[in-house]
Amino acid sequence: MTPVMLERLLAATRAGRPVVLATRLADGAQYLLPEDAAEAGPALAEAAAAALAADQPALQEGWFLHPHNPPLRLFIVGAVHIAQAMLPMAAALGYAVTVIDPRRAFATAERLPGVAIRHDWPDEALAELAPDARSAVVTLTHDPKIDDPALVAALNSPAFYVGALGSTRTHAKRLARLREAGLSEAALARIHAPVGLDIKAVTAPEIALSIMAEIVATRRGSGLARRG
Repeated sequence: MTPVMLERLLAATRAGRPVVLATRLADGAQYLLPEDAAEAGPALAEAAAAALAADQPALQEGWFLHPHNPPLRLFIVGAVHIAQAMLPMAAALGYAVTVIDPRRAFATAERLPGVAIRHDWPDEALAELAPDARSAVVTLTHDPKIDDPALVAALNSPAFYVGALGSTRTHAKRLARLREAGLSEAALARIHAPVGLDIKAVTAPEIALSIMAEIVATRRGSGLARRG
Protein backbone atom coordinates (compact mmCIF):
# COMPACT_ATOMS: atom_id res chain seq x y z
CA MET A 1 0.00 0.00 0.00
CA THR A 2 1.38 3.39 -0.94
CA PRO A 3 1.56 6.18 1.65
CA VAL A 4 -1.01 8.14 -0.37
CA MET A 5 -3.49 5.24 -0.37
CA LEU A 6 -2.94 4.66 3.35
CA GLU A 7 -3.69 8.30 4.08
CA ARG A 8 -6.84 8.17 1.94
CA LEU A 9 -8.01 5.06 3.79
CA LEU A 10 -7.29 6.60 7.19
CA ALA A 11 -9.08 9.81 6.20
CA ALA A 12 -12.18 7.84 5.18
CA THR A 13 -12.08 5.90 8.46
CA ARG A 14 -11.76 9.09 10.52
CA ALA A 15 -14.69 10.64 8.63
CA GLY A 16 -16.85 7.54 9.06
CA ARG A 17 -17.16 6.98 5.31
CA PRO A 18 -17.75 3.35 4.24
CA VAL A 19 -15.11 2.39 1.68
CA VAL A 20 -13.62 -0.71 0.10
CA LEU A 21 -9.92 -1.17 -0.49
CA ALA A 22 -9.67 -3.13 -3.74
CA THR A 23 -6.32 -4.82 -4.37
CA ARG A 24 -5.44 -6.55 -7.62
CA LEU A 25 -3.77 -9.81 -6.65
CA ALA A 26 -1.58 -9.96 -9.75
CA ASP A 27 0.39 -6.78 -9.14
CA GLY A 28 -0.88 -5.07 -5.96
CA ALA A 29 -2.60 -2.16 -7.74
CA GLN A 30 -5.27 -0.59 -5.54
CA TYR A 31 -8.45 1.45 -5.72
CA LEU A 32 -10.47 3.01 -2.93
CA LEU A 33 -14.14 2.57 -3.73
CA PRO A 34 -16.53 4.21 -4.30
CA GLU A 35 -14.15 7.15 -4.60
CA ASP A 36 -12.28 5.60 -7.54
CA ALA A 37 -15.36 4.10 -9.17
CA ALA A 38 -14.94 5.95 -12.48
CA GLU A 39 -11.42 4.60 -12.88
CA ALA A 40 -12.14 1.12 -11.52
CA GLY A 41 -15.19 0.49 -13.70
CA PRO A 42 -18.82 -0.43 -12.94
CA ALA A 43 -18.29 -4.15 -12.32
CA LEU A 44 -15.71 -3.61 -9.60
CA ALA A 45 -17.70 -0.74 -8.11
CA GLU A 46 -20.82 -2.91 -7.88
CA ALA A 47 -18.88 -5.75 -6.28
CA ALA A 48 -17.43 -3.29 -3.76
CA ALA A 49 -20.91 -2.02 -2.90
CA ALA A 50 -22.02 -5.61 -2.31
CA ALA A 51 -19.02 -6.23 -0.05
CA LEU A 52 -19.91 -3.16 1.99
CA ALA A 53 -23.54 -4.28 2.31
CA ALA A 54 -22.50 -7.77 3.40
CA ASP A 55 -19.70 -6.39 5.59
CA GLN A 56 -17.53 -9.24 4.32
CA PRO A 57 -14.35 -9.42 2.17
CA ALA A 58 -14.84 -10.76 -1.34
CA LEU A 59 -12.99 -11.76 -4.49
CA GLN A 60 -13.97 -10.25 -7.84
CA GLU A 61 -12.15 -11.38 -10.98
CA GLY A 62 -8.68 -11.19 -9.51
CA TRP A 63 -9.39 -8.36 -7.09
CA PHE A 64 -9.51 -8.73 -3.30
CA LEU A 65 -12.17 -6.44 -1.82
CA HIS A 66 -11.69 -5.44 1.82
CA PRO A 67 -14.65 -3.42 3.20
CA HIS A 68 -14.00 -0.76 5.83
CA ASN A 69 -17.37 0.15 7.35
CA PRO A 70 -17.99 2.51 10.26
CA PRO A 71 -18.77 0.60 13.46
CA LEU A 72 -22.28 -0.67 14.12
CA ARG A 73 -23.82 1.38 16.91
CA LEU A 74 -26.90 0.88 19.07
CA PHE A 75 -28.39 3.73 21.09
CA ILE A 76 -30.79 2.54 23.79
CA VAL A 77 -32.95 5.20 25.41
CA GLY A 78 -33.97 3.98 28.85
CA ALA A 79 -31.87 2.04 31.36
CA VAL A 80 -34.60 -0.54 32.01
CA HIS A 81 -34.48 -4.33 32.43
CA ILE A 82 -34.93 -4.88 28.69
CA ALA A 83 -31.88 -2.70 28.06
CA GLN A 84 -29.86 -4.78 30.50
CA ALA A 85 -30.85 -7.96 28.66
CA MET A 86 -30.00 -6.42 25.28
CA LEU A 87 -26.40 -5.58 26.20
CA PRO A 88 -24.75 -9.01 25.83
CA MET A 89 -26.77 -9.77 22.70
CA ALA A 90 -25.80 -6.49 21.06
CA ALA A 91 -22.14 -6.96 21.97
CA ALA A 92 -22.13 -10.47 20.47
CA LEU A 93 -23.57 -9.02 17.25
CA GLY A 94 -20.82 -6.42 17.02
CA TYR A 95 -22.69 -3.30 18.19
CA ALA A 96 -21.09 -0.57 20.25
CA VAL A 97 -23.85 0.31 22.74
CA THR A 98 -24.66 3.63 24.35
CA VAL A 99 -27.46 3.83 26.92
CA ILE A 100 -29.09 7.24 27.25
CA ASP A 101 -31.17 8.05 30.31
CA PRO A 102 -31.26 11.32 32.29
CA ARG A 103 -32.48 9.35 35.31
CA ARG A 104 -29.17 8.79 37.03
CA ALA A 105 -30.59 6.30 39.54
CA PHE A 106 -31.32 3.90 36.67
CA ALA A 107 -28.37 4.56 34.37
CA THR A 108 -25.46 3.35 36.48
CA ALA A 109 -22.29 1.44 35.64
CA GLU A 110 -23.36 -1.27 38.11
CA ARG A 111 -26.61 -1.94 36.20
CA LEU A 112 -25.06 -1.41 32.75
CA PRO A 113 -21.51 -2.78 32.82
CA GLY A 114 -19.19 -2.28 29.90
CA VAL A 115 -21.20 0.26 27.90
CA ALA A 116 -21.16 4.00 27.44
CA ILE A 117 -23.78 5.85 29.52
CA ARG A 118 -25.18 9.31 28.82
CA HIS A 119 -27.20 11.23 31.41
CA ASP A 120 -28.17 14.16 29.21
CA TRP A 121 -31.56 14.37 27.50
CA PRO A 122 -31.79 12.03 24.51
CA ASP A 123 -32.24 14.71 21.86
CA GLU A 124 -29.10 16.46 23.11
CA ALA A 125 -27.15 13.19 23.34
CA LEU A 126 -28.19 12.04 19.87
CA ALA A 127 -27.35 15.42 18.37
CA GLU A 128 -23.79 14.92 19.60
CA LEU A 129 -23.58 11.19 18.87
CA ALA A 130 -24.91 11.70 15.32
CA PRO A 131 -26.49 8.34 14.39
CA ASP A 132 -25.52 7.28 10.88
CA ALA A 133 -26.68 4.62 8.42
CA ARG A 134 -25.07 1.91 10.59
CA SER A 135 -26.87 3.03 13.75
CA ALA A 136 -30.00 1.72 15.46
CA VAL A 137 -32.03 3.66 18.02
CA VAL A 138 -34.50 2.06 20.46
CA THR A 139 -36.66 3.89 23.02
CA LEU A 140 -37.76 1.89 26.07
CA THR A 141 -38.84 4.25 28.86
CA HIS A 142 -42.60 4.57 28.21
CA ASP A 143 -42.13 8.23 29.24
CA PRO A 144 -43.06 10.62 26.39
CA LYS A 145 -40.86 13.33 27.90
CA ILE A 146 -37.85 11.08 27.27
CA ASP A 147 -38.89 8.89 24.36
CA ASP A 148 -40.50 11.50 22.09
CA PRO A 149 -37.46 13.82 21.80
CA ALA A 150 -35.31 10.76 21.14
CA LEU A 151 -37.62 9.62 18.34
CA VAL A 152 -37.64 13.07 16.75
CA ALA A 153 -33.85 13.13 16.77
CA ALA A 154 -33.59 9.56 15.47
CA LEU A 155 -36.09 10.14 12.66
CA ASN A 156 -34.14 13.20 11.57
CA SER A 157 -31.03 11.05 11.22
CA PRO A 158 -30.00 8.34 8.72
CA ALA A 159 -30.33 5.60 11.39
CA PHE A 160 -31.30 2.36 9.67
CA TYR A 161 -33.56 1.28 12.54
CA VAL A 162 -35.78 3.26 14.91
CA GLY A 163 -37.85 1.24 17.38
CA ALA A 164 -40.19 2.21 20.21
CA LEU A 165 -41.53 0.07 23.05
CA GLY A 166 -45.26 0.15 23.70
CA SER A 167 -48.58 -1.37 22.73
CA THR A 168 -50.48 -0.56 19.55
CA ARG A 169 -52.68 1.81 21.54
CA THR A 170 -49.65 3.50 23.12
CA HIS A 171 -48.06 3.86 19.71
CA ALA A 172 -51.21 5.47 18.25
CA LYS A 173 -51.03 8.15 20.93
CA ARG A 174 -47.31 8.52 20.27
CA LEU A 175 -47.90 9.04 16.56
CA ALA A 176 -50.46 11.76 17.31
CA ARG A 177 -47.94 13.62 19.47
CA LEU A 178 -45.19 13.29 16.88
CA ARG A 179 -47.51 14.58 14.14
CA GLU A 180 -48.19 17.62 16.31
CA ALA A 181 -44.41 18.02 16.61
CA GLY A 182 -44.27 18.35 12.83
CA LEU A 183 -42.99 14.94 11.71
CA SER A 184 -44.20 13.72 8.32
CA GLU A 185 -46.06 10.49 7.69
CA ALA A 186 -43.02 9.18 5.83
CA ALA A 187 -40.86 9.79 8.89
CA LEU A 188 -43.41 8.19 11.24
CA ALA A 189 -43.60 5.11 9.01
CA ARG A 190 -39.94 4.43 9.83
CA ILE A 191 -40.76 3.62 13.46
CA HIS A 192 -40.81 -0.08 14.30
CA ALA A 193 -43.62 -0.37 16.81
CA PRO A 194 -44.65 -2.33 18.73
CA VAL A 195 -40.92 -2.89 18.84
CA GLY A 196 -39.41 -6.30 18.04
CA LEU A 197 -40.36 -9.29 15.95
CA ASP A 198 -43.67 -10.87 16.92
CA ILE A 199 -42.42 -13.93 18.79
CA LYS A 200 -44.98 -13.55 21.61
CA ALA A 201 -42.24 -12.32 23.92
CA VAL A 202 -43.20 -11.72 27.55
CA THR A 203 -40.09 -11.54 29.74
CA ALA A 204 -37.41 -8.86 29.49
CA PRO A 205 -34.87 -11.24 27.90
CA GLU A 206 -37.47 -12.43 25.38
CA ILE A 207 -38.38 -8.86 24.45
CA ALA A 208 -34.68 -8.01 24.16
CA LEU A 209 -34.22 -10.99 21.84
CA SER A 210 -37.16 -9.90 19.68
CA ILE A 211 -35.73 -6.37 19.38
CA MET A 212 -32.24 -7.52 18.45
CA ALA A 213 -33.72 -9.98 15.94
CA GLU A 214 -35.71 -7.17 14.34
CA ILE A 215 -32.62 -4.96 14.16
CA VAL A 216 -30.76 -7.75 12.37
CA ALA A 217 -33.73 -8.39 10.06
CA THR A 218 -33.92 -4.70 9.16
CA ARG A 219 -30.20 -4.38 8.55
CA ARG A 220 -30.14 -7.49 6.38
CA GLY A 221 -33.34 -6.57 4.52
CA SER A 222 -35.13 -9.81 5.37
CA GLY A 223 -38.63 -8.35 5.15
CA LEU A 224 -39.57 -9.80 8.56
CA ALA A 225 -39.44 -6.52 10.45
CA ARG A 226 -42.73 -4.80 11.21
CA ARG A 227 -43.54 -1.14 11.38
CA GLY A 228 -46.29 0.87 12.97
